[in-house]
Amino acid sequence: MKTSMKKNNSYVIFYLKCLLVSYILTVGLLLFLALFLYRFGLSEKIVSVAIILIYIAASLFAGFISGKKMGTRKFLWGLLAGVLYFTILLCVSLVLEQGAAGISGNLITVFFICAGSGMLGGMIG
Repeated sequence: MKTSMKKNNSYVIFYLKCLLVSYILTVGLLLFLALFLYRFGLSEKIVSVAIILIYIAASLFAGFISGKKMGTRKFLWGLLAGVLYFTILLCVSLVLEQGAAGISGNLITVFFICAGSGMLGGMIG
């Protein structure tokens, strides 16, 4: 029973590390986007598309790492990584906006983008 608990703890720690790396990637890409926005005065539409692409890249990366590590049922582990990425993104949005009113109407779309990207990353991992 102790080895099963250790194995479960190692999965939790692995996913926390995986999500930390994907959020570091997100922050880096958002800073890069902010530099481009400042330097070139990008339109709102371009910035919105770039943010979606950043979500895709970070979820894909998290799914790729988790699929590579787990080995079997990679798509499920990638899906879990994408869903966890979205969940943390949602929680941070709720805290920063102090309620659900600040969340855009694209909530379901962003969920499927993150989950699908994570699943794809798991499959290719």
